[in-house]
Amino acid sequence: QVQLVESGGGLVQAGGSLRLSCAASRRVIGINTMGWYRQAPGHQRELVATIHSRGTSNYADSVKGRFTISRDNAKNTVYLQMNSLKPEDTAVYYCNLHLNSWTDYWGQGTQVTVSS
Repeated sequence: QVQLVESGGGLVQAGGSLRLSCAASRRVIGINTMGWYRQAPGHQRELVATIHSRGTSNYADSVKGRFTISRDNAKNTVYLQMNSLKPEDTAVYYCNLHLNSWTDYWGQGTQVTVSS
């Protein structure tokens, strides 16, 4: 089992920045992908960004150029730097660890609210 603990959410004005962190409870050995998803009220959970253990990253079109995902494998941690935030970025952000087709772990979520 792996626990994921997110931090860094909060309230920010439009145009501002936040940095989310997600720490895994133990080292994950082998190929894996860590990422961030978000869910706004009345909407389905959607992918924000992912990063493979070999470094390849992937972003939703809506956040390209504004968000940056990174990971520190020594600290078992993934980060999401969010710049130029917009009110439509308001959501609960969830950390994900994907090991294989049948094994996914999720964090408890952290609220991000962007005021206009």
